[in-house]
This record gives sequence, C-alpha cells and structure tokens, in this order.
Amino acid sequence: MYFEVVILKCTTIIGDEHEEEVYIYSKERSSLVIEIERLVESNNHTIRGVNDEERIIVNPLDVCCFVSDNNKVFALIDDNKYQVKDKLYQLVESLNDNFIKINQSCIANIKKMDRFKTSIGGAVLVVFENGYEDYISRRELKKVKERLGL
Repeated sequence: MYFEVVILKCTTIIGDEHEEEVYIYSKERSSLVIEIERLVESNNHTIRGVNDEERIIVNPLDVCCFVSDNNKVFALIDDNKYQVKDKLYQLVESLNDNFIKINQSCIANIKKMDRFKTSIGGAVLVVFENGYEDYISRRELKKVKERLGL
C-alpha cells in the first residue's frame, strides 16, 4: 500500500501595510485549491447585518440561511437574526456555490443543513443546524436534489 504525505506551507501576515490578497502556489488544481478559491470568493462580498443590539459584518460561511420577511432580508446565524441591506436576488448572484435558493423567500447554506423531513404529501422540510426550519418549494426541489446529489 502506498501513502503520500503532503506538507503544506501557509504564511499569514497581519497588518495595515498591504491590501488583503491571497496567492495560491500549487502544482495542480486540486480539491483543496478549489475550496480555498470558494472561501476567498465568499468573503469578497461584504454583507453588513444589524439587530437591536449590534452591527456586524456577516461572514457568509456562518450564515445558515437568508430569509425574506415583510420586505426585509435577514441572515440567520446560530440563534441570532441580522437584517441585511441586500435583496435575496442580489445575494443569490453574489454568494458562492454553498448557497441555493430553496423557495421564494429563503436562500440556504448547504453546509448548514442538518436534516430533511418529508410529509405524506411529499413536501420536504429542511432543518438547519440552528434549528430553523423551512420548506423546499416544488419549483426548487429538483435543483436542490441535484446540488446535493440525491
């Protein structure tokens, strides 16, 4: 049996002297390189959130889902709910492949989906890590299944 040990080198420089940049040196476009690119791309779009107590810059990787309610869009992060300025259609365009529209008022982070529940009528309910639940619309069900490989 043959095992290959790969040692990666990472250098991080923190300071105000330079603009934030990421360089990747690699012999090939591996799954790690692709994941790093997606991570960097997801942080390119700055999303600001506000609730009664605080204002934050929302890291999309922490968001379970974005939901629309009464013409306002909220980012659900753990047990917190932050109102964001962007509209859902703007978020769909700017977020990476970890996010998918599951119905007219919800964009879900695939990495934060915990489980699915189905009803007798065939409706599929997504339960997120933070306990929030929302239905996948019939219109979006096929796309969601394809993205998840179901």
